[in-house]
Amino acid sequence: MKALVYKGAKQVAVEEVPDAKVAEPNDAVILLTTSNICGSDLHMYEGRTSVEVGKVLGHENMGIVEEVGPAVQVTKVGDRVSVPFNIACGTCRNCTTGWTSFCTRMNPTEGMDGAAYGYANMGPFDGGQAQYLRVPHADFNLLGLPSGTEHENDFTMLSDIFPTGWHGVVLSGMEPGDRIAVFGGGPVGLMAAHSAMLMGASQVFVVDKEPDRLTLASSIGATGVDLTLGDPVEQILEHTGGLGVDRGVEAVGFQAHDSSGEEHPELTLDNLVNVVRTTGGIGVVGVYVPQDPGLSDPSSADRVAWQYGTFFTKGQSMGTGQAPVKRYNRQLRDLIITGRATPSFIVSHEVGLDEAPDAYDKFDKRVEGYTKVLLKPNA
Repeated sequence: MKALVYKGAKQVAVEEVPDAKVAEPNDAVILLTTSNICGSDLHMYEGRTSVEVGKVLGHENMGIVEEVGPAVQVTKVGDRVSVPFNIACGTCRNCTTGWTSFCTRMNPTEGMDGAAYGYANMGPFDGGQAQYLRVPHADFNLLGLPSGTEHENDFTMLSDIFPTGWHGVVLSGMEPGDRIAVFGGGPVGLMAAHSAMLMGASQVFVVDKEPDRLTLASSIGATGVDLTLGDPVEQILEHTGGLGVDRGVEAVGFQAHDSSGEEHPELTLDNLVNVVRTTGGIGVVGVYVPQDPGLSDPSSADRVAWQYGTFFTKGQSMGTGQAPVKRYNRQLRDLIITGRATPSFIVSHEVGLDEAPDAYDKFDKRVEGYTKVLLKPNA
């Protein structure tokens, strides 16, 4: 089968790889209809993780069940399904308490709880930027979708970024009527803004420097804050009469850049501490890592010098970590079906698998208009 393979920093290629197969009795094999390029894939693409050469990338996947193992009871061949990026056993302590993003059994990497498809340190599992994908514990992990092709570009957001954006807002502690600031207007940040609107935020700010992202934020009723025009904290304080916001979401991660393009891993955390009111909350879903091969001292990534003293003094709270997709994906699916949620508003490009290397290059360079790329591996 064809698949997108990591070859080194800023190098990916479409190659022939062994077919995905049922390896365990509870596995399923999915024919991929859509697999998205995620902003977090760029950390690997840029050589800023320990992902191994030869890894098949892709953790935002959906498709049609092609084959099931003999122990699979609920999932049937021909079912249309969304594949959460979390690979979970369903029976460990974390899974049974709803934290499938921190499954203690599926990832053999030392010191890591939680597994995922096609991602650094998240286990040996191939990703879905390919024609087929093996899914372990299929009955537990897969989410059924209505048959056909309706809502394809909305449903494809259920595997990661829509639940992740929603999770960021939940982690912040937002309640209806709250003001919230989302730092990072990429796909996850825009999903956080969309989620906050659905949850009843009175005002949503989205901070970024890319015009196309700010335009998309405005299209859903959020207030875009262009950090190239000045300190985003000061801009938001001006918008709110000096009050700031009740809640904040960090949707950038450790490769945060200032308006000049210089990297500062603490930047968005500091901005959020300063713009969120006393006793307010912050949800962090941008990726931070304990090791960054792009630094002269890779282990220094584990210590980010942010304004913890101010955070403590203001009595703020913070929630962090990868989203447990299964906690939210059924409800978000139903919001899509009824027309309440339309996460496909961020989609900019739909391309075949052979065009994926060029799409990675353009997405990484922030070429205007490249906000969310969907791959159609079997088109």
